[in-house]
Amino acid sequence: MFVQRLKQAMTEKGISQSELVKLTGISRSGISQYLSGKNIPRKKALNIIAKALNVTPEWLIEGGSKKITVQQAADLMGVSPQFIRVALQQKELPFGAAVKVGKERYTYYISPKKFTEYTGIKL
Repeated sequence: MFVQRLKQAMTEKGISQSELVKLTGISRSGISQYLSGKNIPRKKALNIIAKALNVTPEWLIEGGSKKITVQQAADLMGVSPQFIRVALQQKELPFGAAVKVGKERYTYYISPKKFTEYTGIKL
């Protein structure tokens, strides 16, 4: 799953293998081995790659075919989307992450598996 997610994130962001090497500081051969599936990065490298691609490490590893938006999570939990956003930014909800993409912008990722485990709400 990791290889597919890595390639998907690179494609969606328009990042080549060479650019990922520059963004992460990971060697060309290291990135090549990750892309071929020969190796899976350790936690430190995984975090660096996730940050460079503006995704969470959990998304790269877990993936998940279903995507949950902040709005959907809010609706399912009966709270406001702003509550979800702030709680993810402050790391108060264990089912997702807020990744900073600018001075004041965030991208949000919610793990379907962790959301169900935390809330008991089946998707």
